[in-house]
Amino acid sequence: MLLFVGLGNPGRQYAGNRHNIGFMAIEAIARAHGFGLARAKYQALCSEGTIGNERVILMQPQTYMNESGRAVGEAARFHKIALEHIVVFHDELDLPPAKLRVKTGGGNAGHNGLRSITAHMGNEYRRVRLGIGHPGDKNLVHSFVLNDFARSEMPWVEALCDSVAKNAPLLVKGEDANFQNRIHLAMDGAGFKDVKIPGEKP
Repeated sequence: MLLFVGLGNPGRQYAGNRHNIGFMAIEAIARAHGFGLARAKYQALCSEGTIGNERVILMQPQTYMNESGRAVGEAARFHKIALEHIVVFHDELDLPPAKLRVKTGGGNAGHNGLRSITAHMGNEYRRVRLGIGHPGDKNLVHSFVLNDFARSEMPWVEALCDSVAKNAPLLVKGEDANFQNRIHLAMDGAGFKDVKIPGEKP
């Protein structure tokens, strides 16, 4: 069994935030693979289903971002899920919009959700880093991630999440590099090769 965790903040007021793109990816996976209705469990909204030939729990922690590790730890302990079978989907300031990278372990780059999971579980889980770009000034980061994606950004956001969902079986099989490459090709082919943040200078 694998645990796919999307990071975000609970509540309608945060649903469209850049910080919630991890939730959006999980919702796309649930739709694409016919998962049932998410239910409250392990301090999170969870649904179970099959991707490929593997059972997968999809999780959206409801503890707020900086306590995400509580939900992840509770589910992982109950189901005896090894750290290498936990995949966390999260927003990444250090990647341009519409770009994606997969890595195992490494630094948390100030991301409170990752920091919490590492504190509860250790660091060697897999991360799917969903690029949202950087506002250019660290003093603007807080308001940037807690603001909604602009309407003009939604085409690439939806395309990225849908591509993640379509290629999720590769993640299940541990083919992280192949997963990453497939999504790059799909996003480039859809015309999202050099996406800019609204207001960013060419």
